[in-house]
Amino acid sequence: MEEEAKPIHQPQRRLNPHLQEVVRAEVLKLLQAGIIYPISENPWVSPTQVVPKKSGITVVQNEKGEEIATRLTSGWRVCIDYRKLNVVTRKDHFPLPFIDQVLERVFDHPFYCFLDGYFRYFQIKIDVEDQEKTTFTCPFGTYAYRRMPFSLCNAPATFQRCMLSIFSDMVEQIMEVFMDDITIYGGTFEECLVNLEVVLNKCIEKDLVLNWEKCHFMVHQGIVLGHIISEKALKLIKQRWNLLSNCHLQQL
Repeated sequence: MEEEAKPIHQPQRRLNPHLQEVVRAEVLKLLQAGIIYPISENPWVSPTQVVPKKSGITVVQNEKGEEIATRLTSGWRVCIDYRKLNVVTRKDHFPLPFIDQVLERVFDHPFYCFLDGYFRYFQIKIDVEDQEKTTFTCPFGTYAYRRMPFSLCNAPATFQRCMLSIFSDMVEQIMEVFMDDITIYGGTFEECLVNLEVVLNKCIEKDLVLNWEKCHFMVHQGIVLGHIISEKALKLIKQRWNLLSNCHLQQL
């Protein structure tokens, strides 16, 4: 936090009945998990907002009969508008890896394991003295986070630093990590299996929780940062490329 920054207290925003129920369900889920807790008389308060959750990509025709790649809306995501808090926050400039360099290192291996972190930022505890700054308001009260929420400006840098500190002796040797995406590789089945065991033991040691539904073990190819990688191939996913191309053409 910047020195002498004055606390910012914002009122809650009006939500329609349907979105209120979305917020209610999210608040109850986070309370039950112990990620947030009720708080009162706090000078730092940010508002809640609900945004569409995007999922897959489909191709639709516009009014002119042109085919346009469009992201589908699969639901709603509850976010906290921390923009004013972020303005007075001292920025953490810890760098994220260059995507092209990550892809170069994971490309051209016969066996892979892909691990995915569970709830990403929520695995990082917030210092007790700073928890009140994460306070948010909604129709059901005011709450603060015990664990790092998604909308803080320093969340990506903090999480990447944490992941690199955990796997510092393994990155560029047997694995790559970009945020909560972990890619393990090996020249043979046995080598990849040994590397997987080393990484999983480190996860157990550091209490890093994985989302097993999104993990894939001992496979020949997979998706890394929007690219399909394998021993002999590295290509951008076609649907994503179409979407980016259409967006670029629309801007022109």
